[in-house]
Amino acid sequence: MADLLLLVVLPDIYRRAELSNPLAQRARYFGQTLGAQHYQGYGAQEQQMDWTLDSHSLQASACPDAADTVRSLRRVAQETSRQPGRPYPPPAAAEPFWPAQATIVVAIGLQLALPARLSAGPVWLVPSLEAILFIGMFLATPRQLEHEHKRRRRVALSLTAFVGAANIYSLVALTHLLLHGKVSNGHELIVSGVLIWMTNFLIFALWYWEMDRGGAGKRAAGHDGPPDFLFPQMADDRIEPLSWRPKFIDYLYVSLTNATAFSPTDAMPLTAVAKCTMGVQSLVSLVTIGLIVSRAVNILA
Repeated sequence: MADLLLLVVLPDIYRRAELSNPLAQRARYFGQTLGAQHYQGYGAQEQQMDWTLDSHSLQASACPDAADTVRSLRRVAQETSRQPGRPYPPPAAAEPFWPAQATIVVAIGLQLALPARLSAGPVWLVPSLEAILFIGMFLATPRQLEHEHKRRRRVALSLTAFVGAANIYSLVALTHLLLHGKVSNGHELIVSGVLIWMTNFLIFALWYWEMDRGGAGKRAAGHDGPPDFLFPQMADDRIEPLSWRPKFIDYLYVSLTNATAFSPTDAMPLTAVAKCTMGVQSLVSLVTIGLIVSRAVNILA
């Protein structure tokens, strides 16, 4: 706001100063310099604001109206500079691990409920391997994340990738069966599609949680890396608290909206990895809803 006022009001100050101030040419030079700086970037503007206003105060002393305007602009600039900004990274804050563990358990249970012909191998094989990985991750992880656990993160990423690959295999098998086989059981088709869609929604929530800013452990320790997602709280310093940081529920909601809308709605992806991951989830969700569920509705109708 202060920058806009300076750009709009200062030219009028210079025109008035030309009538009585012999330093008009120098004032115009300062105005041109200030305008160029305001269009180039934001950092140098705030640092040089006080110096610029001091210069214009001296030049506008011959014109009372101009002096009053400069004083008003100074007050606006001071009020703006006193507004607290959102720190990055936010302060360290422990995060409970049980929501992620519960999500993994639910995803494994959903895969157990799939028909045998949609499973990679015997029905019990993939869930058993996933259960082994889950137990290893459970033993390597405390109740709360307070700092980075590299071993836990490797196991968590491996388990998430394993469950995600098994879910995509089930989707491919179901699509192949639908296109090249004779499917007459619409109820089974709908149930399979819902199970695949739910697993997709839960697994990608885990991906986002483990991906953003270097992982949950780094975020809990306050060692956040560059953000992969731009949440609404990060774009507006008026949203309290200023020390806000995303939790698991935030990534769960991001996954839900991306799976239902086939595009980001709440948080925007910032990195190429985040964009590719959200694109894969949207594609899986689109095939599941658009092809399988719609076909099942036609069979039942």
